[in-house]
Amino acid sequence: MPKKLFKRLFPSPDQIQRRRSLKFLAPLFRKPNLWHINRRSVARAFLIGVFTAFLPTPFQMGIAAFLAFYVNANLPISLGLVWISNPITIPPIFYATYLLGTHILGAPPQPFNIDLSLGWVLSEIGNIWAPLFVGSLVTAIVLSVIAYFAIHIFWRIHVLHLWNRRREKRLLAAQEDKTS
Repeated sequence: MPKKLFKRLFPSPDQIQRRRSLKFLAPLFRKPNLWHINRRSVARAFLIGVFTAFLPTPFQMGIAAFLAFYVNANLPISLGLVWISNPITIPPIFYATYLLGTHILGAPPQPFNIDLSLGWVLSEIGNIWAPLFVGSLVTAIVLSVIAYFAIHIFWRIHVLHLWNRRREKRLLAAQEDKTS
């Protein structure tokens, strides 16, 4: 099931290669592990995607693509998981990681009013960068490691379930053969 689900959700390398706008990605298609769906590549993709999603940096998808290429993780899954932090979820995620960072550093949270402008970001970044970075890094590490092992466990349980179902079908077929 996991393999079939991922194959259905993500484009194949052939579909991506056919797009003219993505011709510059030709080196990626020579590395087949970036496109394989197996337990290891998907678990690595979850590790990279979740880790990168919680980093308070721009160009998260570029970072995830570079890391996926470097460690042979599934590229489409890595990039898809970066969207955990999207324009809707970024404010609560980064506020929670900021609060975690203040708790870890033992610093009181700074009161601030959010003004969605570049000027506000540049003026406030000096006050919030350390707790935000520490909280984001801790959250990224913890959740990505949990995701990595959860995928390994889920995949193993699923495979065992399929093996048991096949074994039961064989036993049932053998019993029917004996009775007929």
